[in-house]
Amino acid sequence: MTVRAPEQPRLWMPYPLRVNPYLSALHEESETWARAMGMLDGPEGPSDHPPIWTRSQFHAMTVDQLTAWALPDASFADLRLNHRFNIWALAWDDYFAAAFKQTGDLPGAVAFTARLHEFLRPDHGTRPPEPTNPVERGIVDLQRQLFPPRLAHWRQEFNRALVRYVDAGVEELANSRGGRVPHLIEYAPFRRESFAAHTAPYSVELATGARIPEQIRYSRTVRALLDAFMDYMGLANDLASYEREVHEEHDVNNLVVVLGTSLGIALHDAVPAALNLVNTRLRDFEHLRQSELPQLVRRSGLGHDERVELETWLQGACGFLSGLHAWYTGAPRYAAADLSVPEQRQRS
Repeated sequence: MTVRAPEQPRLWMPYPLRVNPYLSALHEESETWARAMGMLDGPEGPSDHPPIWTRSQFHAMTVDQLTAWALPDASFADLRLNHRFNIWALAWDDYFAAAFKQTGDLPGAVAFTARLHEFLRPDHGTRPPEPTNPVERGIVDLQRQLFPPRLAHWRQEFNRALVRYVDAGVEELANSRGGRVPHLIEYAPFRRESFAAHTAPYSVELATGARIPEQIRYSRTVRALLDAFMDYMGLANDLASYEREVHEEHDVNNLVVVLGTSLGIALHDAVPAALNLVNTRLRDFEHLRQSELPQLVRRSGLGHDERVELETWLQGACGFLSGLHAWYTGAPRYAAADLSVPEQRQRS
């Protein structure tokens, strides 16, 4: 007998939702890149491989809203670039699910992922193989755009994050095939990888033009803040996609299942426990931002310009989380969660 939660949880979000003014322009051109990469059906794109989505499926994902909500201060050029990356990440997710997760084809998933590694080498001069499907074609094109001079320092770290992202898909498939539920202690770090959360600081920097000062970038406080920032993304996604992943797809790679198994409790009891954990991680982020980080800034002797830049980045990070929350609670992709975006939070 399937056990379902009696009601869906509410995710805490203290930051107001702001909307990038270029949303309408982004919507108008949202098909262009996906179709050129062969991700959409139709005569305009490459025909060497079946598309990933129909036009209606693509627009139902509202990736343009996700991008405009998460990056409210980005220029149109930066917004469009991050939009294309978001499309690619979802294309990989849906392609991998259809080709390998639904069929249980672990050897095929391993081979597909090994080829993707060839497109994610950090050395700028390395020539990748010829792409043979929309996912490969998309990442080849993105590698030409993602690292302009002001973001060149991100190339190696960003590509390492993407390697971990695609590798995590193979591990998730192996878990599901073997009925192996991830261990609670290991799950949060793994979820940062399987959500590609390590790319999010890049997106904030892209949108705001601000960086975390190098003097404190690798401090314990900043590492803890970034961990909490990334944990909210992936763990909140688990709650938003819980109905689909657990009850429809029987996936074991979900925080609700992990908590239920690790704590020996029923799924309907694991849902509020998962909600509490997700909200706690956001409160951790807020505590570090409001209390511990200012102390670190004073001890480190950061100058005025560095403090302003840090505050700009932090405001961008808060906006990023607010935009993700709005998408989780309002997008058709997560319609089964039946959560709503509080209208009082929206501010254009």
